[in-house]
Amino acid sequence: MRRYARTLVAFALATSVVAGTTGWVSGDAQQALTGPPPGSAQWRADRVLGAELPDPERATPAEVAVFFAGLSSGERQLLLVRHPSVVGNLDGVPLELRYRANSLALAAEDDPRYRSLAAPGRQILAFDPRGRGQVAEVFGDLRAARRVSVVVPGSDNDAGTFDREVAAHGAPPGMARTLHTAAGPGTAVVAWVGYTTPVGVGIDAATGSLAEAGAGRLTRFTEGLTADGLPEPAVFCHSYGSVVCGIAARRLPATDLVVLGSPGMRADDAAGLRTKARVWAAKDPTDWIDNVPNVRFAGLGHGTDPTDPAFGARRVPAAEARGHAGYFAPGTDSLRAFAAIARGTATPEGAGTPADARTSQGSHALAHAPVLEGVVR
Repeated sequence: MRRYARTLVAFALATSVVAGTTGWVSGDAQQALTGPPPGSAQWRADRVLGAELPDPERATPAEVAVFFAGLSSGERQLLLVRHPSVVGNLDGVPLELRYRANSLALAAEDDPRYRSLAAPGRQILAFDPRGRGQVAEVFGDLRAARRVSVVVPGSDNDAGTFDREVAAHGAPPGMARTLHTAAGPGTAVVAWVGYTTPVGVGIDAATGSLAEAGAGRLTRFTEGLTADGLPEPAVFCHSYGSVVCGIAARRLPATDLVVLGSPGMRADDAAGLRTKARVWAAKDPTDWIDNVPNVRFAGLGHGTDPTDPAFGARRVPAAEARGHAGYFAPGTDSLRAFAAIARGTATPEGAGTPADARTSQGSHALAHAPVLEGVVR
């Protein structure tokens, strides 16, 4: 009876969050964008190469990579010009072709929301204008990078808001840019807004339906990177993005899963994620996410706080971060720790000073190195 009462209390707390009675903004329900890239019907019907092209919905990223590896440069260029929206969004296509294809697609796009994405020099790895729009942008030389990271954001992110000027270090390109700058040479970072995110804090944010759809898209995207010969990435998951990463974890090719400002990962503990990746968690003391009940009942809520010692994640320090969007702010302990993870130089046991700081000269470097606390068995 007592256990049942606790469950009812947890349900009431979760419901109060969803209903907005705590003073948060209740969001509109969103329809997840799923399925193959735009233009796939025309791609399937095209016999310009004398045979069927790989089905964008059924072909794996590895199969797509093999297909494109067998084409001549002229054949690749022909498909790029005829089907830029497919080539630009089809996981497994060489990244150089995707950049060019998305540049063409954006040049032909007349929606003013996407005008800034077409600026010269930007490396747009994915662009889908349907619905609220989805986009992925690369910072750094992805082809030459020894270490790759992917940033997965939470609510209120889409292609139309991607370049918003507010919250410079809280918006996806700001997170990716500052992480790349902090991590330094030999790294590249992708800002990935490749799923339909919740709007505001409402039913969508409190349930896992959008995260389920996003998890499949994130898995396919990262499989496309590795199929193109790139290293397995470290994946940084902010807010509702950590729910996406939690659901995707068991299938996701990744070296590290780093969650920050997380409402939960839909798992009771790190072992429940069933991932080979190292799991890290950060939450600063001023983050409003701490007010979200860590419950999961009747489809509501996302479960255990990943920074709870019982969860078993390696703790990332975040005492210098401020608010829900401050984890990537320059000069913070959280960004220094993220950079060590992105470089692959954080200590294997997740405790003490990262390896790159230990090899630095002088006590000054040691004094300012990030300390990554906690151990995952």
